[in-house]
Amino acid sequence: MFGLSSGVSWIVVFLGNPGPQYEATRHNMGFMTADALAKAKNVRISKLRFRSLTARCELGGQSALLMKPQTYMNLSGEAVGAAARFYKIPAEHVLVVSDDIALPCGKLRIRTKGSAGGHNGLKNIIVHLGTDEFPRIRIGVGAPPNPDEQIDWVTGVPKGEDAKAIGDAIQRAVGAVEDYIREGPDMAMGKYN
Repeated sequence: MFGLSSGVSWIVVFLGNPGPQYEATRHNMGFMTADALAKAKNVRISKLRFRSLTARCELGGQSALLMKPQTYMNLSGEAVGAAARFYKIPAEHVLVVSDDIALPCGKLRIRTKGSAGGHNGLKNIIVHLGTDEFPRIRIGVGAPPNPDEQIDWVTGVPKGEDAKAIGDAIQRAVGAVEDYIREGPDMAMGKYN
């Protein structure tokens, strides 16, 4: 059994960019979900390991390493790959939480594998894990009104109804992480997709 000597059987990766200028942006849905989960579990994601802020906690009856990579989005895979190799965790037990501009604001989508869909953080994780067969929970942030404004859109802060929808989605994503680990993908996809 993988991860037994370390006591970690899952890695949950929350994608975002470090720094106050990115805190509440669309691209930081992963970090915001991490903070909501940490609050719910009464843990601090603050130990610097694998170029990430980390914490260990129990999720769905399993021991999990929570990770907020501090590498910036495009290099997230460097942190994730190092942790997965260290704990000998297979890709199907590396659960990644990220934003998704292809989904309407506030919609969740759980998948067990798939392409990066243009998301540079996911693209880099695929490279460093050597597979796209890892589960992910994607939080819809909506598409920019103009495709040429994608960078400004994902680094922008949602307002009004979008902010409310995203806030609700973050709370659902916290439940989705734990349900995915406890119940497996089919139940989690049926409940949240």
